[in-house]
Amino acid sequence: MKLGRMEIHVISDGSWRLDGGGVFGQVPKVLWQEVAKPDGRNRVRLGLNCLLVRTPNGNVLIDTGVGRKVDDRRKENYGLDAGKLMGGLRNLGLKATDIDYVTFSHLHFDHAGGATKFNRKREAVPTFPKAKYFIQEACWEDATHPNERGRDAYESLDYRPLADRGQLELVRGEKEIIPGVLLRETGGHCKGHQMVLINSAPRKVAFVGDIIPTPSHIRLPYITAFDQYPEQTLEYKRQLLKQAEEDQWILVFSHGYDAHAGMLERKDGRYQLKPIDLTK
Repeated sequence: MKLGRMEIHVISDGSWRLDGGGVFGQVPKVLWQEVAKPDGRNRVRLGLNCLLVRTPNGNVLIDTGVGRKVDDRRKENYGLDAGKLMGGLRNLGLKATDIDYVTFSHLHFDHAGGATKFNRKREAVPTFPKAKYFIQEACWEDATHPNERGRDAYESLDYRPLADRGQLELVRGEKEIIPGVLLRETGGHCKGHQMVLINSAPRKVAFVGDIIPTPSHIRLPYITAFDQYPEQTLEYKRQLLKQAEEDQWILVFSHGYDAHAGMLERKDGRYQLKPIDLTK
């Protein structure tokens, strides 16, 4: 999609499966299974969505999916069909060296895994060798010093090489990394979680990360069991949805599978999504 002087493209790194109870938190299965049919292991299929923003000031990639470094155990546990990000970039005529900036919503392996790859020596190196990578300082501290509850969500090979090679920049709070691309800390899902707001007339686009991971999570009580601070997620989501409706933002969901982006509308007093295809 072309927006002013920018182009916006959702690129899928593939899909994975996650326990439905974890995905929908306190919402009973009798309700959530109406919007997400589970498999025989109670897992629901989720997308691994990244967002490419092409601007006159450089190419920005938001999130990098799981990537190709995962072992067989993790592939089986999560039903992973991933590692498709680079193919998606090639379909748009881009190489790894064409990416100037990479920013993460957070550093969980399903969002940051594709930031690095194995070289011929099986060493993890940055996938995008010329890019500057951005993350909130609070998220970096959480990822590098995880507690027992969050440890399995992180994989240090996804992000340590970025710092080792001097390509990582830590952010505190709000930061415009290039004109029209703004990082905004949200918290909630984990320490230092951030959304990315793209401001290009005539419309704004918000990559909301795991504050609203799928269109089903537009409903306020639908918050994952994996959120470290669910009450914080609830309050931020309430404000975000209100502003997105009033200003007609396009929302991009990191884990939407059937629908990955859209605009809000109200029906019978509830938010609903009018899907938009940003893959073209």
